[in-house]
Amino acid sequence: MRNVLGGELEECSADPVTGFTRSGRCEVTPDDVGVHGICAVMTEDFLEHQVELGNDLVTPVPEWRFPGLRPGDRWCVVAVRWLQSERAGRAAPVVLASTSEAVLALVPLEVLQLYAVDVPDDLSGLV
Repeated sequence: MRNVLGGELEECSADPVTGFTRSGRCEVTPDDVGVHGICAVMTEDFLEHQVELGNDLVTPVPEWRFPGLRPGDRWCVVAVRWLQSERAGRAAPVVLASTSEAVLALVPLEVLQLYAVDVPDDLSGLV
């Protein structure tokens, strides 16, 4: 699996364990119709906005191995849901190295880069 920068997809979070496959990586598989491919760092504002959209990321759902999220947690979020928050000015920061290249079909790299929290020292690879 590749990330949006063209490199190997890095782990997003092992605590809490994230990913559609609960591998810790934002792997987008054929079964993942929601495209849970953006590794986002939760903020209070993003979480509140997602609840307003009907996507409760705060309340634990043990049967789905979902712990409920808090600000600072990293989580593989649905690309279209993240984009809804971005358009509302409430996007969560994004870890590009841990974001699946599959999301590029829905969200332009240029938009993701505006929210990047893992900007490398050498920016030549981002062009």
